[in-house]
Amino acid sequence: MPPPAPSATATAAGPRLVEGRGELSGSVTQALRSGQAPVYAPGTVLKADPWGEDLQLALYLLYELHYRGFDDVDDTREWDPDLLRLRAAMEARLLHALRTELSEAPRSVEEAFAPLLLEPVDLSDSLSHRLETEGELWQLREYAALRSLYHLKEADPHVWVIPRLSGRAKAAMVAIEYDEFGAGRADRIHARLFADLMRDLALDPAYGHYLDHAPAPLLATVNLMSLFGLHRASRGALVGHFACVEVTSSPGSRRLAKAMRRCGAGPAAEHFYAEHVEADAVHEQVVRRDVIGGLLADEPDLEADVAFGCAATVLLEDRLADHLREAWDGGRSALRAPLDRA
Repeated sequence: MPPPAPSATATAAGPRLVEGRGELSGSVTQALRSGQAPVYAPGTVLKADPWGEDLQLALYLLYELHYRGFDDVDDTREWDPDLLRLRAAMEARLLHALRTELSEAPRSVEEAFAPLLLEPVDLSDSLSHRLETEGELWQLREYAALRSLYHLKEADPHVWVIPRLSGRAKAAMVAIEYDEFGAGRADRIHARLFADLMRDLALDPAYGHYLDHAPAPLLATVNLMSLFGLHRASRGALVGHFACVEVTSSPGSRRLAKAMRRCGAGPAAEHFYAEHVEADAVHEQVVRRDVIGGLLADEPDLEADVAFGCAATVLLEDRLADHLREAWDGGRSALRAPLDRA
C-alpha cells in the first residue's frame, strides 16, 4: 500500500507567531493567521527603514517559513506567491541599503579577510572581550537569549549552499557541516549544545522562544544568512558569510568560554564555547583553503561576492555589538522586553 499523501496543513507545531511591529510585519502576521494575502499600502516597502524593527521582523517571519514555520500556520504558505512578492521587495530594499553602506568595502578576498586574521592589540571594541572581563550573568543571559535565534538552527542556513557548489568546495563544505551537526551524534549537534547552554542559564531552550525579545540589530544578523542562503545568485556571498563566521569564531569563543566560567554559568554553558574554540580553528583553515579556494577556482567571477558577504557580516555584527554596548552602558536591557533576573 502506498504511503498516505502529506497533509496540506502544518504537520508539527512550530514556534509561536508574534505580533507585528509596524505595517509590514503586521500585514505578514495577519496574512499568516488568516490564510489571506498580506495587505499594505503602495510604497510602504520603499519608505521602510531597512534596518528598522518593522522590515526586519517581517523578513524574519517570512524566512522562518523555510525553516520550521509557525504553530497553526499552513506549511503551504512557504511558497505563497503574494508573500514571496512582498519578501522580494523587502530583500531588494535591504540589499540596496547594504550595498550603499559597503560601497567602499574591499572587493577582493585577501583585502576583506586580512583584518580578521590577526587578533587586534586593542580589544576595547570587542564585545566578547567585554563579557570575558567585566560581563555580568544577566548580560550573558541576554546575549544567549538573542543568539538563540541563530544557534538553535546553527549551520542550517549554510547548508543551502551545498547543492550550488562542486568538487573541492562542496566536499570541504560538507565536511565542516558534518562537524556542525554532531558528526553523526545527536547529542553533539551544535544546536543541541546551545540548548544545553540555555538550560544552564535558566533560559527557555524552545526553538524561536525569544523572537519577541529580539531587536532589529539581532534580527538583521539572522536575516542576512537566510537572504544569502535562499538565493543561488548569492552563493558567493553565503560562502563569504560562512568564512567570516568561522575565521572570527575561535578567539571570540575562547573569551566567551572564560566569561561563562568566571560568572559560574554552568558546565554546559562553558562547554558550548569551548567546543567551538578548537573546532572552528580547524574549520577556518579548511574554509579558506578549500571552500573559498575551491569555489573561486571553479567560478573566479564570484570573488567580489565572497568579499561582499564577509563585509556585510562584519557590518551587521558591529551594529549588534554597538546596540548591546549602548544598552548595557546605560544599565538597560538590550532586549525589547527584559528577562527576569533568575
